Amino acid sequence: MTNNNDKATPTMPARSTAEMPSLPRQSRLNTAEGRITVAENVVQKIAGIACREVSGVQAMGNGNTRAFGALRERIPGSNGPNIAQGVGVEVGETEAAIDLDVVVEYGISIADLGRSVQRNVKTAIERMTGLNVVEVNVSVDDVHMPEAPEDRTESRVS
Repeated sequence: MTNNNDKATPTMPARSTAEMPSLPRQSRLNTAEGRITVAENVVQKIAGIACREVSGVQAMGNGNTRAFGALRERIPGSNGPNIAQGVGVEVGETEAAIDLDVVVEYGISIADLGRSVQRNVKTAIERMTGLNVVEVNVSVDDVHMPEAPEDRTESRVS
């Protein structure tokens, strides 16, 4: 009885990379008319907006950045909330990687929410910038607890 694994199979000779023709790298950002570049802060803002669009995301940033953001918003003349808060990006010529720090609402499935955020952020960035998003990392830093009725400060008339 012969074993099929014992038969020698013909192999193709290995080609060195010097022999392989180099193909021009095509992307939506490198065109015949020139190159298009996208700044990191643009990608941060798109990611921040796209993340906040997902139901269940209560806030963005870790505890320190949220506290600093709340102080910043109270300063007269400030530009309001920082949409890029809690968003870290690495942007190359044709690719981007995104890191998000989020606070989720209590009762939401964190795994499902994370996947929804990843999908929404990746789609928005790729559609708007032409960059290929290689990863979207979601870090859940806190859970927002609903306010209990006895915790509310209501004026009571005696």
